[in-house]
Amino acid sequence: MTGTTAANADPKNGTPLPLWPAPYATVPVDATVTVPGSKSLTNRFLVLAALADGPSRLRAPLHSRDSVLMIQALRQLGATVTEVPGDGDYGPDLDITPMDPSVAGGETAIDCGLAGTVMRFVPPLAALRAGVTVFDGDPHARKRPMGTIIEALVALGVPVRSEGGRTPSALPFAVEGSGEVRGGHLVIDASASSQFVSALLLVGARFTEGLHLEHVGKPVPSLDHINMTVAVLRSVGVQVDDSVPNHWRVAPGPIRAFDQRIEQDLSNAGPFLAAALATRGTVRIPNWPLETTQVGDLWRSILASMGAEVSLENGTLTVKGGPEILGADFDETSELAPTVAALCALATGRSRLTGIAHLRGHETDRLAALVAEINRLGGNAEETADGLIIHPAALHGGVVHSYADHRMATAGAILGLAVEGVQVEDIATTSKTMPEFPQMWAAMLGRTPAEASSGGATS
Repeated sequence: MTGTTAANADPKNGTPLPLWPAPYATVPVDATVTVPGSKSLTNRFLVLAALADGPSRLRAPLHSRDSVLMIQALRQLGATVTEVPGDGDYGPDLDITPMDPSVAGGETAIDCGLAGTVMRFVPPLAALRAGVTVFDGDPHARKRPMGTIIEALVALGVPVRSEGGRTPSALPFAVEGSGEVRGGHLVIDASASSQFVSALLLVGARFTEGLHLEHVGKPVPSLDHINMTVAVLRSVGVQVDDSVPNHWRVAPGPIRAFDQRIEQDLSNAGPFLAAALATRGTVRIPNWPLETTQVGDLWRSILASMGAEVSLENGTLTVKGGPEILGADFDETSELAPTVAALCALATGRSRLTGIAHLRGHETDRLAALVAEINRLGGNAEETADGLIIHPAALHGGVVHSYADHRMATAGAILGLAVEGVQVEDIATTSKTMPEFPQMWAAMLGRTPAEASSGGATS
């Protein structure tokens, strides 16, 4: 039966967060899993559809809290988003009629929740709307870095205000759009998040003079996500020149309406693939793309370096766990890091994750959170300037706190497969990108939906 703890209460209302007994695997898993659509691709195409030169359709998009928040934001800005019957297993398709920046609007409010793509992608879009748009989100969202996108808008001549008329550096704030943005050469420091670059590139074609975006400062993290943004823009006819490092030039012009099928989320496939290693079993993911811009394609090399047998044949990725999980060194695991760290905590050798300092500014400080939760279960993890070092240690059961972070919750589920007695706080936070995660986890383990919330051993 699900329990509760008052130690880590819901920041919204102070009520105790529920505990989910993570299923413990007594036999190797053997499953085929299909995951929902990519959050990164869904929300990028939604933004572009709101600016396109005609109606667009998204096929097999992600339906989760993050995508719902994006849809609600676009509706607030004047776009029309309608659900239509789809041909897949993950809900309806979406028809999108773009917003009309020439139509003046009054003040509107947008709830960003804890979605980085909403709080960073939508303010530049709101600058193209004639009216005031107020942005706020969950309590944790107010701690996420926003200064770069706010400073960029101000540099572009778009007023951004908070209470008392001050220029803010985080949520909440208000964007005072005039219906157009001149654009031109813009210099930013995007070292805290690649989303700052993507946010401006997505709307740059609709600036009067286009956009020449230049980054100065420490290296931009998660360049794979910027490459995804560039590829998506080019797919809808936008001219982007990224031939010079740290410079992106977007030509002014129309954004072509589109009919686009969304790839499944390869990052979210990670916990299921990790289950093959954690249980010494086999997991298959069908419809794995041969070519993709998703960072989750790195699972093929990451898991192989940890001792798994990895193959991609006839569109199905198959991962077979080895006799042990090997420790390894990983550079730039980006959003995959929590899943990688969970496997490293189960490994027989030392592991080091580098190039992920920016994870301190994600849904929570993921580096501090991972160290705290791995060590809470008896592990041996330490934080470095730009990552983690994880040493082998015997783990025991206990509560894994999620920090309202979906990837912390799924990391706890992975640990629970190999460590009896693990409970994950607030497993429902996985609805950010995988609303059916507990049911999918149970199905992977051959359990009934009724057992999804009860945890316990699998056989």
